[in-house]
Amino acid sequence: MLTIIDKYILKRYLATFSAMLLMFIPIGIIIDVSEKINFMIENKIPFFDIAVYYYNFTIYFANNLFPIFLFLSIIWFTSKLANNTEIIAILSSGISFTRFLRPFIIGASIVSLFVLFLGFSIVPAANEGFNNFRYTYLKTGGKELMRGDNTDVYRQISSNEFLYVNSFNTESKVAFNFVLEKFDKEKLVSKITASRIKWNPKDSTYTMYDYSKRTVGEFGDKIEKASEKNAKFSFELEDLTPVVYIAETLSLNKLYRFIDKEKKRGSSNINVYLVVLYKKYSVPVSAFILTVIAVSVSSMKRRGGMGMNLTIGIAVAFGFVFFDKIFGTLAEKSTFSPLIAVWFPNIVFGILAIFLLRNAKR
Repeated sequence: MLTIIDKYILKRYLATFSAMLLMFIPIGIIIDVSEKINFMIENKIPFFDIAVYYYNFTIYFANNLFPIFLFLSIIWFTSKLANNTEIIAILSSGISFTRFLRPFIIGASIVSLFVLFLGFSIVPAANEGFNNFRYTYLKTGGKELMRGDNTDVYRQISSNEFLYVNSFNTESKVAFNFVLEKFDKEKLVSKITASRIKWNPKDSTYTMYDYSKRTVGEFGDKIEKASEKNAKFSFELEDLTPVVYIAETLSLNKLYRFIDKEKKRGSSNINVYLVVLYKKYSVPVSAFILTVIAVSVSSMKRRGGMGMNLTIGIAVAFGFVFFDKIFGTLAEKSTFSPLIAVWFPNIVFGILAIFLLRNAKR
């Protein structure tokens, strides 16, 4: 049962966090518009596309920076409580510091559930729209950059089939120097080659040029050749070079299926996809850790007042973001475990939260 004090603190928690979002998101939009307005006018980008972009930008911006907004909002209103000696009055009434934290934890739970819901459903679609706009309109050669490395692509497409193409044109959906090998254990069963292969979207078939198929037999190999041949395969050419941000655009169930498929194919980008998956769970947890740190830091009345608390808060918040970005990039670019990389900032700042909480209780 929530008391009057619980409701008062919880209301301030959610209201200040909402106000922080409403204050900084327009600033982010204004800065982004000022950087891109000339380019948008010169290239005559449709107004509707721009409006959709800034809708997606709002969700993208808020989702990525919500830990900082949450942390600073708690520092702000908790410092005001401390400066007005409200916290001293609350604790003097016999309420322990742990009990004082309860409405903050409830607030963190509400925010975490909301962020979790956004991350599973709304954020993926917003990420797709945001990145599509950037690569379509704002990056030179964007449509090529949005694809991964599309040369010398070698992938395992099933437990016994391996595919290779020398290069893949994303516009024409044509792959060159196509090879498809099928094995039975370690023994080659068949090998299909073609100088190029083209995807036909109308009937979901492929046209192979300079087609050749070798079927390995017990008493001799069978060779089949044709200048042009249509066939159906279980893969799509676009699967060879998925967009670099594809994991960010998938809902939770689709992301799990995509990662499972990429693991079977031996994708070199698997760590990038795992970082995206693990962050869906780690970011909401950070709300609890940053809440405890913020309350512990700002609950004491300091000589520097609210300014000192905000200075400490900004340093801690950007330290958290720094750790998050560094270890995320480390996991994506090396063999470092994505699970450890994603959760390491929460572990480090979780230990800091415990230390600060004990110190605040004293």
